[in-house]
Amino acid sequence: MTTSKPTSRPKASSGRTNAARAERAPSLRRAADRFAMRPLARVHRITLFEREIRERLSPAALDVLFARADVISEGQQATRAGAAEYVGSTMLTFDLGAMSPVLRDACDAATARRLAHLLEGDAAVAGRVKSLAAAETARVTGARPRALNTEMRVEARGARVFIDVDVEAAL
Repeated sequence: MTTSKPTSRPKASSGRTNAARAERAPSLRRAADRFAMRPLARVHRITLFEREIRERLSPAALDVLFARADVISEGQQATRAGAAEYVGSTMLTFDLGAMSPVLRDACDAATARRLAHLLEGDAAVAGRVKSLAAAETARVTGARPRALNTEMRVEARGARVFIDVDVEAAL
C-alpha cells in the first residue's frame, strides 16, 4: 500500500509592508482598466427560471387593521316596486399613526400609499369589506340583507387610508 504525502503550500508572509502594497497598486489599476475596455460578454445560455419579489398584506396585519378601523355607515331604506331596499355607504378609516405601536413599518404617507395600493387589489380584502358592509347594513336597517352589491374605492391621504364602500341591498 502506498501513501501519498500531502503537498504543502508556502505560507504567505503576514508582514507585508506598505511598500509592497504600493508596488502592487499600479498593476491592479492596469488590470481594472483592461477589463473596463472589454466589450460585454455575449450570452450563449439562458436561465430557465425568472425570479420576482412579491409584496402582499399579511393576514395578521389585516386583522389588526380591521379591528382598529373607524367605521361610519349611513344610508336609507326605500321601497321600489314593492320590494324593500337599502342604499347607503360605509367608510373605513385606517389611521396608521394611531397603529404605530403595533406596526413594525414606518407609519407615514409612503406606507399609507403602499397599503392603499395593496388593499385595492386584494380579493380577500374585498370579501372582508363586503361582509363588513353587510353587517353594517343589518345594523342600520335592523334587517339582514338578502342580496348585497358593493363598490369599493381606496384612497390614501397623509398617514391615513380610507375605504369608501357604496352599498345597495335588497332587504
